[in-house]
Amino acid sequence: MGTFNLQAISKKITGLSARERLVFHLSVAFIFLMLLDRLIISPISSQIDALNKETQQEEAMIKKNLRLLAQKDKIVAQSSKFESYLNSSLSQDEEVTAMLKEIEDLANKNSVYLIDLKPGDVKQSGATRKYLINLSLEAQMDQLAVFMYGVESSDRLFTIEKYQIEPKSRESSVARCSMIISRVAPP
Repeated sequence: MGTFNLQAISKKITGLSARERLVFHLSVAFIFLMLLDRLIISPISSQIDALNKETQQEEAMIKKNLRLLAQKDKIVAQSSKFESYLNSSLSQDEEVTAMLKEIEDLANKNSVYLIDLKPGDVKQSGATRKYLINLSLEAQMDQLAVFMYGVESSDRLFTIEKYQIEPKSRESSVARCSMIISRVAPP
């Protein structure tokens, strides 16, 4: 085996026919181009493709952020409408007291007789607290419906979680109702 002898290779190549030399030179050129592609062009090309993809993603993010910035004043104006629902400066006891007072006011306004009104559990769930109020009442069905509508459409965002309605007596037009009212508020 020995050393790499350039003269011996050159002699072998010159001893080839013109057609064989052409095939040899084309083969060497093809191998050279393949090596050039694999070692230099492909890595650069894949790097350029990755940078182009990253640039497109960044451009899309910038366009999205520009749309949001263009709507910033509108978003701030709308969020100020809901500020009172999101920021509660009341303590837990004050919140429950305010809920009880509003439910009592709604009952008085709609001629509903409250039999029992008491706070229920307060459930902490992530960034919110869920306040529950248990109540029992008596009223005519139409007054009860108006009261329930008033609870659901209250500015304090009350929700009637559960209710049970039954007649007070067999011949009476007065209904008895027990319900659980909730309000979700920030802690």
